[in-house]
Amino acid sequence: MLEAEEALLPPITCKMPTPEFATTHWSVVLAAGDRESPQAEEALSALCSTYWYPLYAYVRRQGHLPDQAEDLTQEFFARLLEKEFLRDVDREKGKFRAYLMACFRHFLANERDRPLAQKRGGGKTHLSLNFLDAEERYNLEPAHELTPEKLYERQWALTLLDQVLNRLRDESLRDGHARLFDTLKVFLTGESPTLSYDEVGRGLGLSVGAVKVAVHRLRRRYRELLREEIGRIVGDPAEIDVEIQALFTALG
Repeated sequence: MLEAEEALLPPITCKMPTPEFATTHWSVVLAAGDRESPQAEEALSALCSTYWYPLYAYVRRQGHLPDQAEDLTQEFFARLLEKEFLRDVDREKGKFRAYLMACFRHFLANERDRPLAQKRGGGKTHLSLNFLDAEERYNLEPAHELTPEKLYERQWALTLLDQVLNRLRDESLRDGHARLFDTLKVFLTGESPTLSYDEVGRGLGLSVGAVKVAVHRLRRRYRELLREEIGRIVGDPAEIDVEIQALFTALG
């Protein structure tokens, strides 16, 4: 029966990772730490665009005002490149998110004795981080339930899941299934669907069985992409399952 329903759907191609995602976060870090590499600044910018908000949320939860949190987050990533903090990174030392947090704590400890006004400018590399929606996002965080460390872990997990969902949508778009994905993604995110399979099917012109097959395919591909993405942030592939458990614990 499932085979018959599946035949009603256009094929969903599970592509090999594109070059953008072929590297691990650790290889990006190593490129960012190599000042001789022409890709160093681009690699660091990629890290910034992914991880700036979890660090911003962490420093805001510590009690810093929004403009202070922006300055500290901006300065931290600039220092990573200019001071070559990443040159001696050893991926065998553990998970990248833990390494980044250790670096950030060290940076904050060293910055406490200097006024923020002395840190702005000074010829340092300026990185384009979009802080426009940062405070709006932060205001949606639980007010008192999470420590700065737990908030960082939670935001790291949410950022990673967003990356996975965006990758899955990009694949669906390339395959001509963008409408199908946008309609069915609610069944992937843990939200409570507002429509039943039958209602979704009527909107898409599919039977209930075909909708179930499509959701099954998307969930399977979502799990595959999640494992790929987790594999980019751990030092050992054997740690993937443990890291997935930690990710969902952070969201609990």
